[in-house]
Amino acid sequence: MARKKVQRKLDSWKSKEWYHIEAPTYLNRAHIGTTMASDPSLLIGRRIETTVGELTNDMTKNNTKVLLRVNNVVGDIAHTTLIGHELTTDYVRSIVKRQTSRIDANVDVRTKDGYLIRVKPTCFTIKRARSSQMKAIRELMINIVKRRASESDFETFMQEAILGRLSAGIYRQAKFIYPLRRVEIRKTEVTSAPVRKAPPAPKVVPEPVPEPEPESEAVPAEEAVSAEETVSAEEAVSAEEVVPAEEVVPAEEE
Repeated sequence: MARKKVQRKLDSWKSKEWYHIEAPTYLNRAHIGTTMASDPSLLIGRRIETTVGELTNDMTKNNTKVLLRVNNVVGDIAHTTLIGHELTTDYVRSIVKRQTSRIDANVDVRTKDGYLIRVKPTCFTIKRARSSQMKAIRELMINIVKRRASESDFETFMQEAILGRLSAGIYRQAKFIYPLRRVEIRKTEVTSAPVRKAPPAPKVVPEPVPEPEPESEAVPAEEAVSAEETVSAEEAVSAEEVVPAEEVVPAEEE
């Protein structure tokens, strides 16, 4: 009795290749890690999560998560773009204290180069604040974030939000309303990006077509022969013309 041939299934991971993931240029093009894919097109749109501490080799900043998305693959390198950041939950809970106030805000801003970003700043006071003071601090946070976004491009604004420069600017102005203990940008999220228009195609100017030279009218052979005969007859007549003789002066008689 013949035996059935059993086909061995190849492991799917053996047909995949390794790709290196790099951070954007404004995040120092840091090497984030590696990932596998059987085709480079499958990497497009893949979300990557890392921390600021891993990007800057500063372990004190591991409480800030950075969210990236793969947008292009060149060779074995997957390039990413920043889509937002977020503070870890345990870090936010460690800041909250009893008998204090937490002031949150949620604002959508548009940068100078057309990116629409949702920003969520938060403040923590030293003691419990009044509702009027909390309202004033919230309005101040919104105004500072909107003004800073309108003056900056996407890369500059996200760097300030992630690295703490934006929260430091809020703290310096809001502390005069009520003493603050901490100010953080809890979360940012890129909701829409400007559409990159393709450069217009160069206009093709048609080359001027040279005008055809007017063709000389062909003279019939009979007319050409008659014209030659006329010219020769005229020359013959001119040759036969007699030049008048000079008048003969009679000799003087001796």
